[in-house]
Amino acid sequence: MSWIMLIAAGVLEVVWAFTIKLSHGFTRPLYAVITLVGMIASFALLSFAMRSLPLGTAYTIWTGIGAVGSFLAGLYFLGEPATPLRIMAAVLIVAGLVLMKLAS
Repeated sequence: MSWIMLIAAGVLEVVWAFTIKLSHGFTRPLYAVITLVGMIASFALLSFAMRSLPLGTAYTIWTGIGAVGSFLAGLYFLGEPATPLRIMAAVLIVAGLVLMKLAS
């Protein structure tokens, strides 16, 4: 159950990172509210997952899901560039996540 909560927390991190961009500095109320609710829910799920997962593992997986998910959201929804170095960086993050999971 802890891993499910951790993955959900990571997905919510992507949601709030994406909507904070769409909020244009919190000037668009709907996106600002979604950002804040997403942040609170993401932190809450992370804290529940940390009850049974090691800090280093939980935090690394959470931030990794957020980083790679935000990168992909930027590519697909915001038209951000998919340069070879950016893609390589995302692949390395995913490799680190897999290794962290295997080490747990």
